[in-house]
Amino acid sequence: MATREYGQFCGLARAMEMVGERWAMLVVRDLLNGPRRYTDLRRGLPAIPTNILSSRLKQLEEAGLATRRALPHPERAVVYELTDYGRDLEPALVALGRWGARTMTEPRPGEAITAEAVAMSFRTAFRPEAARGATIGFEVRMGDFTLRLQITDGALTVGLGEHPAPDLVVERLSGHPVRELMSGTRTPADVLAEGTLRTQGDPALLDRFTELFRF
Repeated sequence: MATREYGQFCGLARAMEMVGERWAMLVVRDLLNGPRRYTDLRRGLPAIPTNILSSRLKQLEEAGLATRRALPHPERAVVYELTDYGRDLEPALVALGRWGARTMTEPRPGEAITAEAVAMSFRTAFRPEAARGATIGFEVRMGDFTLRLQITDGALTVGLGEHPAPDLVVERLSGHPVRELMSGTRTPADVLAEGTLRTQGDPALLDRFTELFRF
């Protein structure tokens, strides 16, 4: 498949040739959560036209950033996943997401809040300097979806679904308490007293959560 060339002998230009087309970086974002079926990607990107999603996946495969494989019986499904080369994009996506988050306040009309987008927000808000040497597991329940956040020896991994053994479960009950904690507009004491959030596990870890994830 032909890709747009910029005619520049430049690493950034080469990168943009591979992932600069519309939707490409968001497809990579969603694949950072692990192998995804085509239907999973459609659900995480509800506004993407199906022909564009197919095109972007093909481009990522041709660039060596993603691959597809068939799951063993009885799944009978094909999943897409990032190659090691594709996963090397994560620091760039995190930095770009952190930069873009400076302009965010409330969702604009029609903007979807997906599990994949919230997973990315945790990657961008993570403060590795605060996590140095820490090993903690969080399960964050957001109503329609659940995320697992595992910090192991200071390194973060984010996934969709329940955590097998969380040290703290954080559950949103109403409003936007998790975002308020991450932005610093509310304290743990505030959201617990207001009843917009509840926890299971060591309550002191909610303070630690706000230290580890802060915009």
